[in-house]
Amino acid sequence: MTSIVIPAHNEERVIGRLLDSLLDDPADDRTDIVVVCNGCTDGTARIASERGPRVTVVEIPVPSKHAALRAGDDHALGFPRIYVDADVVLTGADVRALAEPLADGASGVLATAPERHLPLAGCAWRVRAYYRVWQRLPAVREGLFGRGVIAVSKEGHARIAALPPLMADDLAASLAFTAEERRVVDGARVVVHPPRTWRDLIKRRIRAMVSTAQVEEHRGPEEASARTSTADLKAMLRGEPRLITSVVVFAAAAVVSRRRAQKAIRARDFDTWLRDDSSRQN
Repeated sequence: MTSIVIPAHNEERVIGRLLDSLLDDPADDRTDIVVVCNGCTDGTARIASERGPRVTVVEIPVPSKHAALRAGDDHALGFPRIYVDADVVLTGADVRALAEPLADGASGVLATAPERHLPLAGCAWRVRAYYRVWQRLPAVREGLFGRGVIAVSKEGHARIAALPPLMADDLAASLAFTAEERRVVDGARVVVHPPRTWRDLIKRRIRAMVSTAQVEEHRGPEEASARTSTADLKAMLRGEPRLITSVVVFAAAAVVSRRRAQKAIRARDFDTWLRDDSSRQN
């Protein structure tokens, strides 16, 4: 049995959208779904409970994604196990596609993630420009992070369960597997709603920089990283010179975010979660 774990902190605006998408497939009646409402003060638990017997709702008092993931593991029934952020959209067919490479241990694949789709139509022009560059970066294309979904086999789960509590749990999970052990599945797609405003984009970037710094503290200098280099941007421009304006916007976002992230990094504030609510608008 495939198990889906969804950590949710005050996600009443989007949890129904995700659950309806997952449940709209009778072929998936053997997939169990665990929604872990962590520190919720809104209607997240009620909305999830209304989706029927296939959805198990667990409530914990502390607003912690790490604690929610562990609580979800305590209630999930099987493997492969798929962790899904509450604000993305994934279908039952996507779940099956992610689970398939993990079912055969002989394949050597321990973790999978879907291709990402970012609907940018309602976003400010600078946000659209930023993501035109971001989506082309090698680490972004090949890594399992930034998708809001990661699926693991039983062996893969043992590896990520040993990781310390980290803000960038998806980045840490992606880096825990070699290129041969992880796979972005062409036949699966997740809809990841991007921030709509420049201000909310910067919030996300500050969070990403702070959390990346935290992840790197737990890894040796010789280990793989997901940081963007100047060489990556130069190579992109050589191949697509028309992206020059977008690269300038991308660099500006990096400079602004880095300045603001340094304060949190110096203070070792790896707990403040700068939430982007613009992406949760219906």
